[in-house]
Amino acid sequence: MTNGTGLDRDGYFVREGALDRVSARFAPVVAQLGARLTDHFGPDRLHSSYLFGSIPRGTAVAGVSDLDALVALRDEPTDADHAAARGIEAELDAAYWQIDGAGLLLFGVDRLLSELERYDLAWFVACLCTPLGGPDLAARLPRYRPTSLLARETNGDLFRDLPGLREKAAAATTEPERTRLTRGVARRLVRTGFTLVMPRWGGWTSDLAQSVEVFARYYPAHAERMRAAARAARTPAAYPKLLDELLDDLAPWLADEYLTVHGAKAPRP
Repeated sequence: MTNGTGLDRDGYFVREGALDRVSARFAPVVAQLGARLTDHFGPDRLHSSYLFGSIPRGTAVAGVSDLDALVALRDEPTDADHAAARGIEAELDAAYWQIDGAGLLLFGVDRLLSELERYDLAWFVACLCTPLGGPDLAARLPRYRPTSLLARETNGDLFRDLPGLREKAAAATTEPERTRLTRGVARRLVRTGFTLVMPRWGGWTSDLAQSVEVFARYYPAHAERMRAAARAARTPAAYPKLLDELLDDLAPWLADEYLTVHGAKAPRP
């Protein structure tokens, strides 16, 4: 039971998705994903798999939403594993009209359970991922609250990534490339804007529209730019010029404000 802000009565995150929320239209896609992961990795390497995003939340729109999954391997993924994941993504995207793209994240179990990832990837698995197959790693993780530490370790690295994002924007010359990058950057800025204020608000949401309105309560001067990012996250092709504006204006301010409020995320190897 939640208190209306994604938390239980004791103030801990409630896992936001469930397999019984996957609609009938997306069930065949999910079933095929599970089968392909088992076929490729097998029980010796595949520890567990998870869905995240709109499909397990039950809010996916057929033909518009993408399929997102996280795969926990018993050992660290190799370059060949990542290449295979890209192949599975392409197969599913081509075979099922219900999804507009697919994304598979691969990690080793040791990394997911490491102290370094306790307030980033581990939290993500425990709170935002829905078990699809295998033993649930959440049973080996703590419960989480919306703290400044969590905010720092989940999104406190925007300042490090900005130069690379600008390079990608400069290199993206085709419309499909710009559209994909706009969607990714816009989503990230909305998520980062929300987690900036998450501890003050005292809750969690994955809904982009609600995220922006929560952010707007604390930073009204930047609300319209964040609303523009949320619109682009949903329909990026409709805003071909917004990518550069976001990276030149909203993103630098947000990165600086995040450092001031929560500090920098611990560097990863």
